[in-house]
Amino acid sequence: MNIEINPSSLSGKIEAPASKSVAHRMLICAALAKEKSTIKINKTSVDIDATAGCLEALGVRIEKNGSEWTVTPPCAFPEKAELNCKESGSTLRFLLPVVAALGINATFTGEGRLPSRPVTPLLDEMKNHGITSNDSFPLQISGKLTGGKFTIAGNISSQFITGLLLALPLCGGEIEVIPPVESKPYIDITTYVLSLFGVDTREKENAYIMKKADFKAGAFCVEGDWSNAAFLLAMGAEVSGLNTDSPQGDRKILDILRSFGAEITEENGYIHASLSSLHGAEIDASDIPDLVPVICAVASTAEGKTRIYNAGRLRLKESDRIKSTVEMVNSLSGNAEPTADGIIVNGKEALHGGTVESFNDHRIVMSAAVASQKCKNCVIINDAQAVNKSYPEFFSDFIALGGNADVKQLW
Repeated sequence: MNIEINPSSLSGKIEAPASKSVAHRMLICAALAKEKSTIKINKTSVDIDATAGCLEALGVRIEKNGSEWTVTPPCAFPEKAELNCKESGSTLRFLLPVVAALGINATFTGEGRLPSRPVTPLLDEMKNHGITSNDSFPLQISGKLTGGKFTIAGNISSQFITGLLLALPLCGGEIEVIPPVESKPYIDITTYVLSLFGVDTREKENAYIMKKADFKAGAFCVEGDWSNAAFLLAMGAEVSGLNTDSPQGDRKILDILRSFGAEITEENGYIHASLSSLHGAEIDASDIPDLVPVICAVASTAEGKTRIYNAGRLRLKESDRIKSTVEMVNSLSGNAEPTADGIIVNGKEALHGGTVESFNDHRIVMSAAVASQKCKNCVIINDAQAVNKSYPEFFSDFIALGGNADVKQLW
């Protein structure tokens, strides 16, 4: 599964893949409605499929016809279920409270680093509301989640808050979020998707209040994914399908690229970034942790120093992303060093190339592909199949844009 990339210049037009964040939430909301819904998802991924698979294990029927997914809720949810979340933290953390609110006795399994990623704060709060659970994988829950006041820290994972928000229409209540609240845009995506399904959320300072409500079925379209579009924009592609008013926090990639000195243009629905003559920047990553690897790929050849801070939670992702990002940059002859809560990158005029370990992390693979454009020699990425987690067609699109990559071993 090793990929060899030879230096090339990329250009061309491409549609952004569907937002993984929005797709997870829409599929779950559709499964909780009374009637069937249709959802347009132009490109799927292992993580999206993990959520779909778990919903099917709950008796939901999901039929795919090209990019159109039809989601039919069951007449009744089962009393027991086993859910394989694969490596998807979103799937696990979103469905734990939802399944609990349905009163299903469930076993949650997972793969890769998922069993070691934090979930205890969420489970502890669920135990305060009628749920019995063990504390290690496979996770087993029983009982039925009761409503009322939930209290959760806002600086560990916004996914805990999203999971509770998705469950509240079933039991009613209030979520008090203990500040600081990081990755709030991901919470905003949740309340936005809930509103599309007819569920209103009342937000006050550090709290979300929701009455019991029915999810309303309908026809929906998942917007383009700003997280994955960031890689395409950083490679010089013209990207369509992106909503500049999206609640997705990673649309900040445009402002971040501007802070490096890039010129951003939008014409006929396509967004393009001109990335010549870049300079270093100061980046607060508290709300955009998923962008850090690609930011470092851009910074590796931007003149001067780039400092990324408020990124400590990256150590709890698919890899220790502070460590893996630093190693990715340095293995290509760049100059990056970790800090207590982030990364400093000292830009160079060009990179030599080299061999990159993926750490089984999709964003490290794609960031290395971005950096390869600034390398004088070839770049080899080991275990590049990690892209399947969020963007299985990444290297196909990379080649279509003019990239020179040997990806035969992926298929």
